[in-house]
Amino acid sequence: MSFWIRKFAVAITAIAALTGTAFAVDVSAPKGTERTLGVSDFMPHENSAKEFNETWSYQFVFDNGTRAFANYSKMYVPGSGKKIGCDLTLWNFKGKTHTVGRQYPPERLVADKAKATIDIKGEYKMEGKPGKGHHVLFTADKGGKFFLDLTFDSAEQGKVIGDGVWKVGSEKFAQYVHIPYGRVSGRIGYEGDTIQVKGYAYMDQTWQTVQAIDIAIRSINFSTNARSPMYAGRISMAEGGKLMGYAIYNGPEGSKVLLPSQVKDGDEVYNGKKFAKNAITIEWQNDIPALAFNVSKTYQKASLLDKVDGWLAKKATKLMAGGEVLFYRGRSDGTNGKKIDWTITGVKD
Repeated sequence: MSFWIRKFAVAITAIAALTGTAFAVDVSAPKGTERTLGVSDFMPHENSAKEFNETWSYQFVFDNGTRAFANYSKMYVPGSGKKIGCDLTLWNFKGKTHTVGRQYPPERLVADKAKATIDIKGEYKMEGKPGKGHHVLFTADKGGKFFLDLTFDSAEQGKVIGDGVWKVGSEKFAQYVHIPYGRVSGRIGYEGDTIQVKGYAYMDQTWQTVQAIDIAIRSINFSTNARSPMYAGRISMAEGGKLMGYAIYNGPEGSKVLLPSQVKDGDEVYNGKKFAKNAITIEWQNDIPALAFNVSKTYQKASLLDKVDGWLAKKATKLMAGGEVLFYRGRSDGTNGKKIDWTITGVKD
């Protein structure tokens, strides 16, 4: 390793150590009342913070057993600066899993509020206000030709509390659950082999004023394979196990936003320092039954590095995060009698 790369690695490690200490601070939830989400929430948010990042995430669960995970991001890559990132995983596509990640300069992302559309090079699109009719396009040619073209045939209403922004010390973390549950149809493909698919999907959006892992040491994202009863959302943990994020519940009494009061891994309170090994139980501040599902078995482990281009950028990203950031994905029976599709994200143990 050359001298300048060693110096760069040391600098990144020092920054990571400082940020790890800086965010062991108080967390405060958004102020305000529950409200429905609109186009302004969906559009990119502007912020002058150097490491500001924003991600639109989709999880598609198809009736044929295939799944797709698509992310569109405004990101900060250590050593490279601001980038637009697009990544897609096709899991169990005719028995195999394929993953691609692409990066582009920031100016390639064009947002049109009047049309509620976010376009990246004409090859990646999120068209229309999230809800019925929302259209998602992903095309990439890197290590294989990837294709996803899906439209929401129906969708449950997205909601949030207040402005959706949590304060973590002097930094900010925002979350918007745009589509807690919706039915989708369209086509997906790899290397020109495309298939018609139908299934259900979940979609949310997050942004942070620093690298996501500096604020949330662990995140649990989950959705249900039916609209009622339904739990869908993302619960994240700051240093010390302090909770952020929310879920949407749809039961006999209607749809409402849930804030977490406690998360357990088995019988122990879960602080997020490591990946959970047993049954996750999420208890709510609202008078709603706790949600529990087993996370001891995964069907996929993916890495954040899959969408970072270049050896040096991968190395710097890993150093900045304090290790490799992984996504553990699985499906389990939930206490609500439905299947829970879940992802746990955090630094590798």
